[in-house]
Amino acid sequence: MSTAGPPLALLAELTHRCPLGCPYCSNPLTLDRVRDELDTATWLRVIDEAAALGVLQVHFSGGEPLVRRDLATLIGHARAAGLYTNLITSAVLLDAPRLASLQVAGLEHVQISFQDTEPGNADRIAGFQGGHEKKLAAARMVREAGLALTINAVMHRQNLGHLSEMIDLALVLGAGRLEIAHVQYYGWALSNRSSLIPSREEVRNAVAVVAAARERLKGRLVIDHVVPDYYAHRPKACMGGWARQFMNIAPSGLVLPCHAAQGIPNLRFDSVKERSLREIWADSEAFERFRGTSWMPEPCRSCDRREIDFGGCRCQAMALTGDAGATDPACALSPHHARLLATAKAESEAVIPPSFVYRRYAKMPHEEESPA
Repeated sequence: MSTAGPPLALLAELTHRCPLGCPYCSNPLTLDRVRDELDTATWLRVIDEAAALGVLQVHFSGGEPLVRRDLATLIGHARAAGLYTNLITSAVLLDAPRLASLQVAGLEHVQISFQDTEPGNADRIAGFQGGHEKKLAAARMVREAGLALTINAVMHRQNLGHLSEMIDLALVLGAGRLEIAHVQYYGWALSNRSSLIPSREEVRNAVAVVAAARERLKGRLVIDHVVPDYYAHRPKACMGGWARQFMNIAPSGLVLPCHAAQGIPNLRFDSVKERSLREIWADSEAFERFRGTSWMPEPCRSCDRREIDFGGCRCQAMALTGDAGATDPACALSPHHARLLATAKAESEAVIPPSFVYRRYAKMPHEEESPA
């Protein structure tokens, strides 16, 4: 049994339903159906178990969590359990009455995703007409309500030229934090990699823009910046290290070490329908598989960064090498690193394909909406 400390945060993916069709969607290739979503009573139990385990924050996400009619109930229960509550949303379904009900329940923080600063391109990327204006209105409502606001800006080849404007937008909207996250290329994003991956020079320019903005806006706006792994020299510690600080619960109840882990075959994920969170965190097969450093192959095993990056991203290793236990190709010491750089160069210099492969949640025939 593991001696790992308690997780700091829980990502509660309430549903995979979503009105947007983002071409870089990070949800698994096979989406959970409405009929398989956890019911309200199970989520309430899970929230209590998370608090007892030592979790400090719960992030309600999806898909789009606002499609769940029990969202205020879940937020209220989490707040009563002493957890910090955060809503991660596209915000296209958020209106003033709904926001008020969530705030009364105990919502403390809202993260809203933006696809661009130019409305037409933002709506095109999201695959949702009129979405940008809805997001702007929602962000203003959040700040008028006195709630903390984070802007999530997913950056890529088709919007990176507006990075400075995105930083300005976060300021105008009164956000306290801006997360500039470049698309990571596994899961659904692989289908659109050539449409999304920027050039090395574009990434270098983005790093310079962010560095200058951080200096200029110190004390006014916190800026997190996650660059594409394809241009890295050493991998990042994905999720702070596999099963070290974070756990994710999928809509069906599977408990995951990261939100994309279902893309790794031959890993058995436990469900909250069958085991407690404490048991799963302590000794589930999936959590133990890449936890710590003993699983690592060379050159990771003897690397002096093994407890800094913890081997990098297992999902990326799986997507690019076919082996989740391989050295992350983002590392210059990986035998696959040169191929990764060549792929990035070739695809970023290619002509942009005319359209995205959008991600859509389609109802199954005769599928009923859940009561939640």
